[in-house]
Amino acid sequence: MRDPAVSSILITGCSSGIGYAAALGLHARGYRVFASARRPEDVARLAEAGLEALRLDLDEPASVAEAAEGVLERSRGRVYALFNNGGYGQPGAVEDLPREALRAQFETILFGWHDLTRRLIPAMRLQGRGRIVQNSSVLGLVPMAYRGAYVAAKYALEGLTDTLRLELRGTGVHVSLIEPGPIESRFRENAYRKFLEHVDRSGSAHRERYAAMEARLRKPGPAAPFTLPAQAVLPKLIHALESPRPRIRYRLTVPTHVLALLARGLPDRLLDRVLTAASGGGRR
Repeated sequence: MRDPAVSSILITGCSSGIGYAAALGLHARGYRVFASARRPEDVARLAEAGLEALRLDLDEPASVAEAAEGVLERSRGRVYALFNNGGYGQPGAVEDLPREALRAQFETILFGWHDLTRRLIPAMRLQGRGRIVQNSSVLGLVPMAYRGAYVAAKYALEGLTDTLRLELRGTGVHVSLIEPGPIESRFRENAYRKFLEHVDRSGSAHRERYAAMEARLRKPGPAAPFTLPAQAVLPKLIHALESPRPRIRYRLTVPTHVLALLARGLPDRLLDRVLTAASGGGRR
């Protein structure tokens, strides 16, 4: 049994994919897992799995505040870690994205995460220890066509997280980023729903490319080479939580390692060609 003072963790976005795998994996390892999800039916399913489940909608400030207060109360202020993971990716050409689509994207995977994080930091400071792990993306390192909203939010997340890490030096609170590439999840399903909600395909100059993109988003099974199961993130997360010297960045999947290397070494115009080929005009 782990010491509860160094084992309580709140995880967002546990309804499926990385969040669900992380919650179950850490629970099996002896962590006290507070697993959150937006929909009540998902919260009920998490509770049935033996997790301490709670509702948390990152788009609602009141929900974020209530969840943070609830976890602090239930843990008696002894929250050791936070894994920010919940969110979605908004597809669409930049010129086709209405203001509300960008705002919604940032609300979920930047503002919501930030609000939750800052509410838990004081408890970590009092303990003199803690871990904050942000689930970023290969698209926090390089851009790809038709993913502009998600790219912008992940770039912003990387910058905000790097700054937070510098500001928490010496407090005992460590901050890490996990940067996966393609992972098995409901990501494409959720992205397709947001695409239909926000993007006018019929009047777009990109409508022919959108046909290929929609086929990819609807395709069952892995849509990209080198896709890994959600459980592949767990060893990186465990290292970030348990190592006395956690890494600043954990890169996962072949595309992430390759594109990070190319981004450092290639001239910008050549990198543009590589990224255009990699995205396949929205087909990949």
